[in-house]
Amino acid sequence: MTGRPLATVSVDLDNLWAYLKTHGDPGWRDYPSFLPAAVPRLLDVLGEQHLKATVFVVGADAVREDGAKAVNEFAAAGHEIANHSFGHEPWLHRYSRDRLADELSRAEDAIVSAGAPKPSGFRGPGYSVTRDLVELLIERGYSYDASTLPTWIGPLARAYHNRGVPAAARDDGRGELFGGFSRVLAPVHPYRWRTAEGNALVELPVTTMPLLRTPIHGSYLVQLHEVSPRLARGYFRTALRLCLARGVTPSLLLHPTDVLEGKEAPGMEFFPGMAGGSRKTALVRWALRTMREQFEVVGTGAYVRRSVVRRERSTARLDRGR
Repeated sequence: MTGRPLATVSVDLDNLWAYLKTHGDPGWRDYPSFLPAAVPRLLDVLGEQHLKATVFVVGADAVREDGAKAVNEFAAAGHEIANHSFGHEPWLHRYSRDRLADELSRAEDAIVSAGAPKPSGFRGPGYSVTRDLVELLIERGYSYDASTLPTWIGPLARAYHNRGVPAAARDDGRGELFGGFSRVLAPVHPYRWRTAEGNALVELPVTTMPLLRTPIHGSYLVQLHEVSPRLARGYFRTALRLCLARGVTPSLLLHPTDVLEGKEAPGMEFFPGMAGGSRKTALVRWALRTMREQFEVVGTGAYVRRSVVRRERSTARLDRGR
């Protein structure tokens, strides 16, 4: 215990094939992987800062050799392993309840088979969350979800992402990627989803800039850093100051792409910030160090265990279709 307010750090262990799949590149079916390059780097960065993060793992990777090895290495280093779905389809909100239950179950089995405990936290790919999802997570004994990104830029990010997607691949959910402008109204503080039956599940949003509601997670910082290192660092410092002033728990999200060079992720030329791998890794180190100067930084599961979350929101707000 440090007396400082809590903040959280997590890693979505999205793999190369998952990015290609979302972008409509048929090469994803070969399941290309950049985990052997990214995982040691992420472990080093977190280890240097003496941080225990939460790593959201995709089940389809956990059943493969390199993914299972990643699960073992993160778990051995003391990081929490959480569920990031089995097939990493950002249009999870379109799934039937039965298909969604199967998706959760298959990912859990893969994670446990890879040597980690059954997960107690979930994050939907593409920040997908529905009432069915919340209810199923409660039924399956989860303590929290971390799928919301309270921002207004979803349609802009979607347009940027989809500009190179083949026309034939645009009708399966990519037209709804990252949500709509209405997400700016979602809470930025942690809260509890409350069901009609009275059950509850903690929601830990990925933090966006208080007031402005613009993203502050690793990929956005990397993109800003390419424009101006001073701008990126000033932007992040301002976000942390606003979090302190408004009592917001910063929940920083990282991805493997935040520490990789473009040549280590072939086919991802469409993705922003894929230049300058060593500079990117240095930026992530700086961001984590800056957080630790002002906050006690823990994983998402540790935050939920240590905090009393009083804010509530009814799952009636969640349309079953979105």
